[in-house]
Amino acid sequence: MCIAGIFTYRKEEETMKIAVLGYGTIGSGVVEVIRTNAESIARRAGEEVEVKYVLDLRDFPEDPVQEILVHDYNVIAEDEEVGVIVETMGGTKPAYDFVKTALLKGKSVCSSNKELVAAHGAELIQIARDKNVNFFFEASVGGGIPIIRPLNQCITADEIQEINGILNGTTNFILTKMADEGADFDEVLKKAQELGYAEKDPTADVEGYDACRKIAILTSLAYGKQVDYEDIYTEGITKITAEDFKYAKKINSAIKIFGTSKKVGDQVYAMVAPQMVDSTHPLYSVNDVFNGISVTGNMLGDVMFYGAGAGKLPTASAVVADVVAAVKHQGENVSITWSAQKLEITPVDEMENRFFVRVGESEKEKISEVFGEVQMIEAGIAGECGFITPPLKEKEFVAKAESFATLITRIRVSA
Repeated sequence: MCIAGIFTYRKEEETMKIAVLGYGTIGSGVVEVIRTNAESIARRAGEEVEVKYVLDLRDFPEDPVQEILVHDYNVIAEDEEVGVIVETMGGTKPAYDFVKTALLKGKSVCSSNKELVAAHGAELIQIARDKNVNFFFEASVGGGIPIIRPLNQCITADEIQEINGILNGTTNFILTKMADEGADFDEVLKKAQELGYAEKDPTADVEGYDACRKIAILTSLAYGKQVDYEDIYTEGITKITAEDFKYAKKINSAIKIFGTSKKVGDQVYAMVAPQMVDSTHPLYSVNDVFNGISVTGNMLGDVMFYGAGAGKLPTASAVVADVVAAVKHQGENVSITWSAQKLEITPVDEMENRFFVRVGESEKEKISEVFGEVQMIEAGIAGECGFITPPLKEKEFVAKAESFATLITRIRVSA
């Protein structure tokens, strides 16, 4: 018998009623996924999932969602029929208050909100644990890429040594186009805005803030303690130029912006910054708006997660997967190891990296005197030269670089 037929005989209490907070790109995608894939979702969840409410300040008179639209969150919070709330509002206010209230009332919450998770994840996880419900947030990092659940459940036998992630589709698109077309940053940014990949105000993307929150979440999960994103050194892509890519191509490399965290001994480092990567790197071929995350475990070695890092339906699909998990685990808290105890991030000055450097040709003879044995790169650009340093602590590099009056730029080189 088909699922549709079974639904005819289901009791009302066997239908999970959910509410969606926010009817923007992701929220509308969640409603679409649930309605389009209702039968397969019911099979996986063990019962039918029905959107009872959608919360938004706006009205949508031409959309069928208008029939279930509410403007007052209390209508949802006080309805005992609603067992799962989906939060796709973004930001921390009022999302934090809404999510906390839901959990305290014994409702599970599924969120795509990276700002909320990065700032309040540990607290909300603890409330969910205390109330024997769940706070899931798969879509907060990597959009449609499954990464939260694997870190929490599938790689638990390993000590995580390093995470490298291309965590923002907008910046990856910009860097890919700069490499392919030899164009400058401003030119490609404008194109990204025209295509809808970049916001009118692209600051959160191009300055690395979006990726910073995501690597903070991943690092918190990897090491089980709270990582404050404000403690993570963050550098964007606005200073990357077409000339930088000419050097990169000469050594068969690409330029990407990574969210990185690594554990060296008892110290944990975290950073968001552009890096030059050669063709053997697992993230070298992740281009355009796609995201990729490489996780290194001490037993497993390298594992790679790749896919659409943003977009309406890929992200909504990840949210709905969390809804299915929440329905399947009613009355049972799924343990997430992330305590409120703060994880101290080692100052970036102590982090060791190699650096790609461009200086004026007039100071070429000085390079080996200051940095020792380097890898010179000839890109045919008049008046300057480029090279890659041996591994240096960040503070050591800064001290040596200060001796060059003609320093043009520097980009870290991934190991």
